[in-house]
Amino acid sequence: MEIASETERKYDVPEAFTLPALIGTAGIRSTTGAKTFDLDATYFDTDDLTLMRNRRTLRRRMGGSDAGWHLKTPGEGGSRTEHRLPLNGNPDKVPADLTGLVRAIIRRRALKPIARLRTHRVETPLRDAKGNTLALVAQDAVTAESGQGEQRWQEVEVELVTGDAALLAEVERLLLTAGARPASGPSKVARALGNPPVKAPNIISKDPVLAYACAQRDALTEWDPGVRRGDPDSVHKMRVATRRLRSTLKTFKRTFPGNDDLNVELKWLADLLGAVRDGQVQKHKLYDPVAAAGPDFAAAAKRIGKHLDDQVKHGLRALSDELDGERYLTLLDRVDRLTVEGVPENDPLARARKSLAKADRLLDQALADGEDTELHEARKAYKKARYAVEVFEPSAGKPGKDLINRLTDLQDVLGAHQDSVVARELLRELGPDDFWFGVLWARQEQVGKDTYAQLPVVVEESRNKKLRKWIN
Repeated sequence: MEIASETERKYDVPEAFTLPALIGTAGIRSTTGAKTFDLDATYFDTDDLTLMRNRRTLRRRMGGSDAGWHLKTPGEGGSRTEHRLPLNGNPDKVPADLTGLVRAIIRRRALKPIARLRTHRVETPLRDAKGNTLALVAQDAVTAESGQGEQRWQEVEVELVTGDAALLAEVERLLLTAGARPASGPSKVARALGNPPVKAPNIISKDPVLAYACAQRDALTEWDPGVRRGDPDSVHKMRVATRRLRSTLKTFKRTFPGNDDLNVELKWLADLLGAVRDGQVQKHKLYDPVAAAGPDFAAAAKRIGKHLDDQVKHGLRALSDELDGERYLTLLDRVDRLTVEGVPENDPLARARKSLAKADRLLDQALADGEDTELHEARKAYKKARYAVEVFEPSAGKPGKDLINRLTDLQDVLGAHQDSVVARELLRELGPDDFWFGVLWARQEQVGKDTYAQLPVVVEESRNKKLRKWIN
């Protein structure tokens, strides 16, 4: 799959519209070499236009320089991200790779043709003095066929290639002066279908707990496409969203009564993501330093690398299978209902305060006992407490953010210590009788001691009375 970002602007123009002179504008020195294309595109969506209402378009296009399957999704700022696949197989069946990218949005709904657009395009390149293409200007004569009947119109698209926003603005000024006007719809297919309304932004609940849960719900669907590609950052962020939701359900039980079974399902998803993420983390923290340690460690690095690569590969396979399954889709449905059916409680801040106090007690006991397993439990408790505090960050302002930062520092130190414990367990498993594995084990043991030594400072900083005044 090819993935590209595009930034473009669209304009409605009258039938006799002529491009104004653009040479000399924003570094444009040439407009020669125009090409003509005849494009034939079939657009796909659900019966209720779920994709379009979520600002996504999916088409199969023939003709032009980029014939194939195209899925456009929201990108950064005013840009769009386009996922492309070549034309092959059944022309009426959306490729599974593209269906997967929108599965979290369409759920069980089927994708089917909703419109056909035929476009006669004249594409003019805007080049600088060195011949670099700054932008492409497409003059389109469109014939659209859909349930709305047949429609015809003309429009102009300006798409950036190597140019910048200033060029777009200047070209727009000249087009508007020449008689163009901003397009009446966000896309050709939207216009063909009567510009159905885009899904309104989620109304942010005034209740901080419900607002936080809504943010995690949105994160699940936001990171789903990247998880399907195996992107490490997406796997990490989706896993965090599931953890935050689980923690929220546990800490604020009165807001979400009767959802113990949903917590079980969220743990199931978190474990699937963890099977991938844990290997990715150890690949960075354990394998990379060993691989760079020199020839004496080459055999150990090879064995560790293979083990972690296999772990990630198998984890991704299992995760991929489940993301297209009924259990995952039902989980998403349940999370949607959760954010609608939640009942605000009277004093949710007391719940966060109680969670933080519990984490403090667990850590004090772990430090007194010097047990790694107890430190790990304390780390999990602080993670839960931090998520509970995050719920109130918008209203707490800087004091809330400062406390979250200090809790994050504490959690990071505890996390680094636990990573060293996990690394030692892995080294013992892979090379119990190998000298160089023993050396690596000793190094990880030292990492554990070093991180343990950092705890007093971050603990003291996280318990500063002034820092916690707003929550106590």
